[in-house]
Amino acid sequence: MTNPERNDWTIAEITALFEVPLMDLVRQASAVHVQHHDPNEVHVNQLLSIKTGAGPEDCGYCSQSTHHNTGVKPEPLMQLDDVVKTAKRAQAQGVTRFCMGAAWRDVKDNAQFERVLDMVKEVSDLGLEVCTTLGMLNAEQAQRLEEAGLYAYNHNLDTSPEYYDSVITTRTYQERLDTIAAIRTTNITVCCGGIIGMGETQTDRISFLHQLAILSPHPESVPINVLSRVPGTPLENAPDVEIAETVRMIAVARILMPDSVVRIAAGRHLMSFSDQALCFLAGANSLFTSERNMMLTATTPCADHASDRTMLAEMGLKARVLEPTTH
Repeated sequence: MTNPERNDWTIAEITALFEVPLMDLVRQASAVHVQHHDPNEVHVNQLLSIKTGAGPEDCGYCSQSTHHNTGVKPEPLMQLDDVVKTAKRAQAQGVTRFCMGAAWRDVKDNAQFERVLDMVKEVSDLGLEVCTTLGMLNAEQAQRLEEAGLYAYNHNLDTSPEYYDSVITTRTYQERLDTIAAIRTTNITVCCGGIIGMGETQTDRISFLHQLAILSPHPESVPINVLSRVPGTPLENAPDVEIAETVRMIAVARILMPDSVVRIAAGRHLMSFSDQALCFLAGANSLFTSERNMMLTATTPCADHASDRTMLAEMGLKARVLEPTTH
């Protein structure tokens, strides 16, 4: 019998999970994972920045913010044909979800949004799950994305409500929750996670996971990012995140949200083979891969297709294959 989804987790319960010895926690999370998922299957995703740089917000981690001197040069919104070609290459490499990100604060009802809708339709027609991360949007815009064929929308909470203002001041926590609520007015799935290593405490990490765990329903995808420190950002000198901390976040996320896909996202390039194996054992079942060792921009490293295929094969894991009926 599988554990049912719960949306009434308490801070005290999550704190107790953080106090469980790590290997006991991993075993507990692994048992939940086996109950709810094929433990040998990994979702393979690729992220493309379709509009890079000139980000108007002051996110302390972001290489694309105009508030930081990171050397990332603004680029215009990509052309439709270039996006489709990239998606086709990704699909040929075994990618099943293609994510498109734009450095916008929010979606505007303009010609650029129309082009994004065309991108969604064309990539969806290839048979890929399409995800976008475009900033804040309203229910009407979400409806248009759904009509174009969007499968998932990424909008991270980033951190706890208590620590949030230490990282971002140009968008409120409630606005992030409102965007998720707008997506929930459609059948688009929600991808929502956060970043560890931004100077937050364990209490903040517990509060962040609590915010995700009380969402009803839970996000279908939960990316756990480890900060990629970018020179020129306020967080360029943030301390390292030990692998045990990352594994604990993944394991607790798996226990709290048993049906969600838990994704190892940014920061994976810092992990060894055994580090990643432990993450998968603790309940992660998704990763981002890339064409050119970069996940989002020239400042966010990511493993490439070939090395990821080798790694999964050595672990005895297989990349998820999309069934036609799931698209």
